Amino acid sequence: MIHLILGGARSGKSRFALNEALKLSNASNLAVTYVATATAFDTEMQTRIAHHKAERPKKWGLAEVPLDLEGFLAKTTEAPPQVLLIDCLTLWLNNQLFSNPEQDFNALFSNLIIALKANPSDIFLVANEVGLGVIPMGEVSRQFVDQAGWLNQELAKKADKVTFVAAGLPMVLKGAAQ
Repeated sequence: MIHLILGGARSGKSRFALNEALKLSNASNLAVTYVATATAFDTEMQTRIAHHKAERPKKWGLAEVPLDLEGFLAKTTEAPPQVLLIDCLTLWLNNQLFSNPEQDFNALFSNLIIALKANPSDIFLVANEVGLGVIPMGEVSRQFVDQAGWLNQELAKKADKVTFVAAGLPMVLKGAAQ
């Protein structure tokens, strides 16, 4: 099962994803691995990371994967069944843009989707919906918004369930409501 959870900044999407992963873990007795994509490049980001860390159960595993999600998913394909909570794809995309801005993003997204579909884990994906605001002035910012929109569209096509969270309220866009 792949569940894509979208929302704006501070919309409650991460909290919703955490609660959904916790419910599934409790119901299925599966371990949870929180897959963090953020890097602490300044004090404010360190604070955000600490906040997310404090919210999740201490018994959950942690994998810090700022770039190679495809490789991580390939490695965990052979692991016992589990729940993966990947938070967040928007930061992963940001890391990709800054580490290799000239790469083929279509191929990157396709490879990620292939790795997601091949993994037997139940996977929750958190991503920002960044295209709801004004058009950014800078070229890099516009590229980021475009790539994030295209990534979200491709993931939504392949996901079993898609939920949009606004003001802490989840709205099911695809798949059965629970």
